[in-house]
Amino acid sequence: MAIDIKNLNHNQLNDLITKAQSRQGELRKEKVGKLREKIHALIKAEGYTFDDIFGGARAKRRSGGTVAPKYRNPANAEQTWSGRGKRPRWFNDALKAGKKEKDLLI
Repeated sequence: MAIDIKNLNHNQLNDLITKAQSRQGELRKEKVGKLREKIHALIKAEGYTFDDIFGGARAKRRSGGTVAPKYRNPANAEQTWSGRGKRPRWFNDALKAGKKEKDLLI
């Protein structure tokens, strides 16, 4: 199936590209599925399970839980900072005003 792309207008060419990329994705999924089946068959033929080979327990990610505050703004007690990430503006302003980090500790 040869397509003469020189005779296609902009919209037709974009449509062809979209269809080709879609088909490429389908082919990739089919290939991955076949490979997965081969791997499972090989593992089973050797008398093992998938979990025996690759481990049953997957590594758990740490939850993005909150961290207790470490510093407090002396001018506004509601403003706190855990000491992680970018320094808040009030923290930098306090340091410029002559305070020390240990003065801002909770």
